[in-house]
Amino acid sequence: MPLRNVKVESNPAREPSPSSQRNLDRPTASEIYEQVARNARRELSHPARALAISGIVGGLTMGLTGLSVSVVTAIVGNAPRAGFVALLLYPMGFVAVIIGRDQLFTENTLCLVALILAERRHFWTTLRLGGIVFPSHIAGALLFAILAARTKALLPATLHALTQMGMTAAAPTPRHIFWSAVAGGWMIAMVAWLVSGSQAITGSVALIWLLTFVVGVGRFAHGVATSGEILVAVLCHAIPASACFRWLLPATPGNICGGVILVTLPECGQVKLD
Repeated sequence: MPLRNVKVESNPAREPSPSSQRNLDRPTASEIYEQVARNARRELSHPARALAISGIVGGLTMGLTGLSVSVVTAIVGNAPRAGFVALLLYPMGFVAVIIGRDQLFTENTLCLVALILAERRHFWTTLRLGGIVFPSHIAGALLFAILAARTKALLPATLHALTQMGMTAAAPTPRHIFWSAVAGGWMIAMVAWLVSGSQAITGSVALIWLLTFVVGVGRFAHGVATSGEILVAVLCHAIPASACFRWLLPATPGNICGGVILVTLPECGQVKLD
């Protein structure tokens, strides 16, 4: 029996409504920028005590990056392929901090500079936030290092692997550390931009995991995550305390330059010129 005369009725229940169809569209650069600016205003509205506490928690939680890698390294060893497997867990701290909405200085760089480009009156409040959050991060990283190095929380093999990570991170020249931090700041700022445009938690986690995995496997310097590893090495007397300051001096401006020059200015520029 021929079917050419059979009329197929459309099912209204299966047709997406205009509003649901809009939700399927990718957000535009302007919409992502507006979300980034809203996030920045929200961060600037927090009182100093809340920023300090959140910064400490963020620094402590970022210790999960080195801890996760060292736990696996202690089990599988230091062979190249085994090291690659261990670094698959490097994003753990970034996922916990970003999804948990704790302060993360390198992530805030994108949001706050993007807001300043549109509303310059926020310049001094942004400096205030940075002056509170970054030292709080280092205090949190120190708490993690004390927990790892001065207690019996870790197995000797795990502590040894974590100490080795700190020694390796602190070893390069200041010039290498700076440019490594530029690459690290670029990727973390890109994480913040993409997560602002993501419409689902699972998508955000995937984006964070993929990009921060590259930060870990490339051994790019990150002012908060790497500080915890270096401070563990300091407390285990593997390197002097001056090595931590020597590392932070080029790493911090490198992270800021990478986030601002390679992500914030280009992304905001395309919004302004659109």
